[in-house]
Amino acid sequence: MTTIHGYSPSGNCHKLRLLLEQLGRPYRWIETDSSRGETRTPQYLALNPNGKVPMLVREDGGVLVESNAILYYLAEGSAFLSDDPWMRAQALSWMFFEQYSHEPFIAVGRFICGWTPLDSPRRVELPWLRERGHQALAVMERHLAAHEWFSGPRYGVADIALYAYTGVAEDGGFDLAPYPALRAWLGRVRATPGFLPMPPPAPENAALIAASR
Repeated sequence: MTTIHGYSPSGNCHKLRLLLEQLGRPYRWIETDSSRGETRTPQYLALNPNGKVPMLVREDGGVLVESNAILYYLAEGSAFLSDDPWMRAQALSWMFFEQYSHEPFIAVGRFICGWTPLDSPRRVELPWLRERGHQALAVMERHLAAHEWFSGPRYGVADIALYAYTGVAEDGGFDLAPYPALRAWLGRVRATPGFLPMPPPAPENAALIAASR
């Protein structure tokens, strides 16, 4: 059975859980709270020297890290990943966009709002992160004005990758009201069979998020 080491409030981790649930594939989830140092133990670092979640461990002991690489691997041979080379490349393009132009701003903004104290010096980064995050959201909005999905003609891995942190962007102070096509896409993702919402953050993190708005 596939084992996933993941932190439930993390979008990078939740994207794997969402795909596995929608595939109907059995898996074992090991909750690994990276905010409390659980990815820095000798046992964890022996498997993933980069000390991050998520991490997939196969039944034969094989290890795979980096959320979108794991997502791509899990989707292979399923309806979530096209067998057409051009469509696969298009999906990968959006998955790279998610990790390089979206996640570093939207996910990091959310982390600072919910996982750092209100007097943290990191909070001076928020205006810049929000500016760059809105640039990414505007790119998505432009695409969605003419297309229903990011993975091709149907829902797939690129949509899951982009949904994870976009769906909780408001936790980082990102107002989604200016993006009607994006909000409609979020609704379509949530209506897909087997959809699983991300668990809410712990009460202490939720309180920080509320205080940061």
